[in-house]
Parts: sequence; C-alpha cells; structure tokens
Amino acid sequence: MNSTAIYIKTEPEVKEKAQKVAKELGFSLSSLMNAWLKQLVRTKTINFTLIDEDPNQYLLRAMKKAEKNRKSGKASPVFHTPEDAIDWLEKQGV
Repeated sequence: MNSTAIYIKTEPEVKEKAQKVAKELGFSLSSLMNAWLKQLVRTKTINFTLIDEDPNQYLLRAMKKAEKNRKSGKASPVFHTPEDAIDWLEKQGV
C-alpha cells in the first residue's frame, strides 16, 4: 500500500491522551486517524461527539450524595412499570 504523511498541529496533552486511548482500544493513533479519513471520504460527513467526560464539582458532589443515599437505603427501589414509579412517588409525597 502506498502511503503519504499528513502532519497536524495539536497540543502535546491532546496527542498523549489520544495515543493512550487508541492503545487502550488496541489501535495506533495513525490507524484510527486513517480510518477516520477513509470514513470522511466515503460518507462526506463529519461526526463528532461533544461529551465532556470529566464531571464538574457540582456533579461530583451530587454523585457522592447519591452514593451515600444508596448505601444508607435512601434510594428509590427498582420499578417494573411507570405506574409503580408514580405510585411510589405519590406515597413519598412528591
């Protein structure tokens, strides 16, 4: 297969994190970028998922509180139907 090099500029931290993720998935960063470029050519579309995976302080506090509530038995039970959930909420005065 003939190949050519493409050089891009990115922040060193972005490159390191991307290489780490690629390795965790069993790929090289080069193979992932090549697959992305082939998809771009094939579909003529660009798909990005803009999800910030690092929770902010508010979410971290809420997650800690939820875990504490779950461990102390203050969490809601599992519901098998929407009606069961509504009945439970009404009994809670919500």
